[in-house]
Amino acid sequence: MLYTVQPGDQLSALARRFGLSQERLRSDNGLAGDQPLVPGQALVILRPTRVHQVKAGETLWGIARETGVPLRRLLQYNPTLAQGHPLQPGDLLALALEGEGNGTLPMGGYAYPHTARGTLRQALPFLTDLSVFAYGFREDGTLVVPEDSGLLEEAARFGLGTMLVLTSMDDSGSFSSQRAARLFRDPALQERVLGALVDTMLEKGYRGLDVDFEYIDPADRGAFLAFLGSARDRLHQVGLSLHVDLAPKTSADQTGQLYEAHDYHAIGAIADRVLLMTYEWGYAYGPPMAVAPLPQVTQVVDYALTEIPAGKIQLGIPNYGYDWTLPHDPSRRAVTLGNQEAVALAAQVGAKISFDQTAQAPAFSYVREGVGHQVWFEDARSIQAKLCLALGRGLGGAAYWNLLRPFAQNWAELGQVVRLPVGTV
Repeated sequence: MLYTVQPGDQLSALARRFGLSQERLRSDNGLAGDQPLVPGQALVILRPTRVHQVKAGETLWGIARETGVPLRRLLQYNPTLAQGHPLQPGDLLALALEGEGNGTLPMGGYAYPHTARGTLRQALPFLTDLSVFAYGFREDGTLVVPEDSGLLEEAARFGLGTMLVLTSMDDSGSFSSQRAARLFRDPALQERVLGALVDTMLEKGYRGLDVDFEYIDPADRGAFLAFLGSARDRLHQVGLSLHVDLAPKTSADQTGQLYEAHDYHAIGAIADRVLLMTYEWGYAYGPPMAVAPLPQVTQVVDYALTEIPAGKIQLGIPNYGYDWTLPHDPSRRAVTLGNQEAVALAAQVGAKISFDQTAQAPAFSYVREGVGHQVWFEDARSIQAKLCLALGRGLGGAAYWNLLRPFAQNWAELGQVVRLPVGTV
């Protein structure tokens, strides 16, 4: 269940009210030990309906065998265990939780090689696949290879499939329409790049290729589709899949370089799966607003369903927010912050969190050193709304951009809305 903090609420009293330990309530909601509650803040309340008291010498594997609860379930119900918290005699492990979700929704997430291992392990028990961000390519056809061994080891440890993300970024880290065009127009370069990708994926155990090419020159629309078709054929020959990330369009004729080369109908016919990048309405240089307001997200999903089979569509979910200074100046970049970080900031500055019922997103304002600020972020309520949208529209899954920042409350809420994977660990 979800609870909205009221003025005067104390964690100790809420823990007693809901029959939980304060430690469990803090852990499930990503609260630091001395962090006060904030009026308007959402809390996820997970109440165990079955528990196991740890005995001396017991292991997680032994408890899983004894209780019949799969190991991954134990990690989902007791999130600190996946982060290396040792079992202690007397610990109470949840074996089942009240109000678990019923709908099935495969979940993915994008991770950088430098993602903190504790943050990654917080997420992995809840996912079905991990997308490694990101590989690139040079003009001689060689690949720009990230240090992905750690991510692949962690994914294997939790039984996840892995996706190799290929981007058209240049040496500065920006999406390059010129680099993409060179690949599309040079058959020899395509052959070298695709050959190197397939060899790498087979060697490292990747299950598929995720193509993230943004800001493609509209004149290269047809060449982009031809490249995707060639990539799919090459991948399918060796049992690998093709995924494509799509800009958030609401119509086939939407203008702008971000959108025009992303032909939903054609790409949906080529790809095995697509990700709708349904975020960045509120962005670093734009005016303050929700990063992924539900009406706009819904509009993209509903358009996508007219062009692409629902089972191929993943909903993109942002795992971040922004702190804008006021008045808004488009030349001044908003500060990116994590969702847990946003709540901690609200507590620090004494703000009250509001929840916009239209956008289905939380926000707060504050003043520091005479300068006004407005913050929009995600919490369990906004996540619930997005997951329910994906389930209600029968989508093939959802994926988080990205796993760089901790968001314990998200994982706690996820299990309340969808049926979580069991898999192998």
